[in-house]
Amino acid sequence: MELFFEQLPIVIRSLNTGFFQTLKLFLVTLLGAIPLGLIIAFGSMARFKIISCPVKLFVTVIRGTPLMIQLLIIYFFPGLVLHNPIWGSGETGRFLASSVAFIINYACYFSEIYRGGIQSVPVGQQEAGLVLGMTRGQIFYRVTLLQMIKRIIPPMSNEVITLVKDTSLARTISLQEVIWAGESFMKGSHGISGAIWPLFFTAIYYLVFNGILTVLLGRLERKLNYFR
Repeated sequence: MELFFEQLPIVIRSLNTGFFQTLKLFLVTLLGAIPLGLIIAFGSMARFKIISCPVKLFVTVIRGTPLMIQLLIIYFFPGLVLHNPIWGSGETGRFLASSVAFIINYACYFSEIYRGGIQSVPVGQQEAGLVLGMTRGQIFYRVTLLQMIKRIIPPMSNEVITLVKDTSLARTISLQEVIWAGESFMKGSHGISGAIWPLFFTAIYYLVFNGILTVLLGRLERKLNYFR
C-alpha cells in the first residue's frame, strides 16, 4: 500500500498529460468534422451526379473501413510510398496525422446524419418558403436548419460519445494519449513496471469525461424541445 501511494502522483501526472492529448484530439476532430460533414452532406445530395457519385463513394469507403487502418495509411503512406514524410517526426507529427484521419472519418459519419436530418424536414415547408419569395439559402437557414439540428442531436450525441473512446486508437501510431500513458506502466515507465492498476484510473478518466458530455448534450436536447 505504501508503494501505491508513492507511485500514485507519478501515474496521475502521466495520465493527465495523456488525457490532455486525448482532449485536444477530441476538440480538434469536432471543430474540423462538424463543418466538413455539412459540406460532404451537400455534396452527396447534389443534383449533378458528377459531384454526388464520387462523394457518396468516398463516404462509403471511409465508413466501410476501420478507422485504425485509415490512421495507419494516412500516417505511413506519404513516407513509405511517396518518400515524402509530410508529418515529420515526433509527437506533433503523430498528432497532426491523427487529427486528419479522425476529421475525415467523423466528417463522413456526420454527413450521413446531416443528410438524414435535412431530408426529414417536410418538402412542403420548402415549397411554402418559395411561394413566399424566400431564396433557397433563406429557406435552409430559417426553416430547415433549426429543425434539422433538433432531429440530429440524438445521433450526433452518440457519435460524440463514440469519438471520446475512439481517440484511444491514436496509440496505434504511438500518439501518447491517455491509454498509452496508462499502458506504459505495464512495460516500465518512470521506474514503474508490471503495474496494471493505472489502467483502472484511465477508465475513470473516460467515465467522467463521457458523463460530463452526456449531461451537456442532454441539456442541449431538452432546450431544443420547443420544436415538438
